[in-house]
Amino acid sequence: MNEITIRSATPADAAAIWSIYRYYVKHTAISFEITMPTAEQIRQRIEKVLASFPYLVAENAGQILGYAYAGPFIPREAYAHCAEVSIYISRENRRSGIGRQLYEKLTEQLVAMGITQIYACIGVPEVEDEYLNNNSAQFHAHMGFQEVGRFRNCGKKFGRCYHMIWMEKIIAHSGH
Repeated sequence: MNEITIRSATPADAAAIWSIYRYYVKHTAISFEITMPTAEQIRQRIEKVLASFPYLVAENAGQILGYAYAGPFIPREAYAHCAEVSIYISRENRRSGIGRQLYEKLTEQLVAMGITQIYACIGVPEVEDEYLNNNSAQFHAHMGFQEVGRFRNCGKKFGRCYHMIWMEKIIAHSGH
């Protein structure tokens, strides 16, 4: 297997990112999106993120295996030192270390921007089922995130209700 390269995403990566994300929208409750966005909508999302935040892809031999990006936590000036992060790995490449590599590079870039705290919004089940398990929350905990909030039964997909948690990681000390 060739070396994994972590690089900045470009709008030209939209189709590959769409392909990875499609599985999560269509077959899981990991994403609470119900209607799959088009590749063009994904391209627009990439452009919007890149205007202010990092959007990274993990690539091997020209194939995108996963992606991670950041955005504003809350779009008010007082929260400018915080960011929300998101990550998706192709289902064939989960548990391969790619997620760790993406988050480490993303964190490095966010610290350089002056971001001190990152947050992840994660769907979790009351009881694991075929659409949602606790792997994402466990991955984030392994990466140093801590749960800071839980919203019960706030997401409904596949006719079932799921919880949503917020997890936080302090990535740099602020001068507050």
